Amino acid sequence: MTQQHPWSRYVALGDSFTEGSGDPEPRSPGGNRGWADRVAEVLSEQTEDFAYANLAIRGRLLRQILDEQVDVALALRPDLISISAGGNDIIRPNTDPDRLATILEAGVARLRADGATVVLFDGPDIGMTPVLNRSRGKVAIYNENLRAIALRHDLVVADMWALRELKDPRMWAPDRLHFSPVGHTAIARMVLEALNVQNDLQPYHPEPLVRAPWRQARVEDMGWAREYLVPWVLRRIRHQSSGDGITPKRPDAGPYRSRTTTD
Repeated sequence: MTQQHPWSRYVALGDSFTEGSGDPEPRSPGGNRGWADRVAEVLSEQTEDFAYANLAIRGRLLRQILDEQVDVALALRPDLISISAGGNDIIRPNTDPDRLATILEAGVARLRADGATVVLFDGPDIGMTPVLNRSRGKVAIYNENLRAIALRHDLVVADMWALRELKDPRMWAPDRLHFSPVGHTAIARMVLEALNVQNDLQPYHPEPLVRAPWRQARVEDMGWAREYLVPWVLRRIRHQSSGDGITPKRPDAGPYRSRTTTD
């Protein structure tokens, strides 16, 4: 018999990672599904009158997430909150991971003020990601700070760095910045495990794409640089964000449908 979890209102805060980028689903608000939707699906199946809101917006920096999403989240009176923030800051040049962690801790303290369970994400190991791998050391420093914050504020840690299966290229979307449907499923399973919630999500599902041969992969590297890397660099130079003009896909806490048989 499945043990019922204690949460009834879940609010997710963050950027494109939490919005679900890389996991397209036309039936989902905003056109993406993602790990947070998958977590909400499982939680909703185990609790009557479960409500879920997703305030994440792609491209948001740490301060924007705290300034724009924390008060809105608290107004929804959640008893479960997830926050993933700082990733877009870390990969920018000259950012200080210690300073970012100090800023984040103030926001986390506010989220915990009413006693909600807070799930805090650390960053994945990006050592295998072209260009972004230069920020690997900063991610590691940031993560150590986040673990200390989690201890001080009694948070649940969603440990992306320890999720070694994310080193599999099939876990990543074609842009290599976001996770594929398979990756989002793996992360949802990790979050539910951290919350001690039983679930039937299957690893490597939906069926992942086959890895490309070495020569084809090198050709794809050049195509990736043209299609994804160059536009990303240009946005940084122009101080533009992929989230300009975007609103949260689930701004209100409401019922979440159960999974369909097609998943």
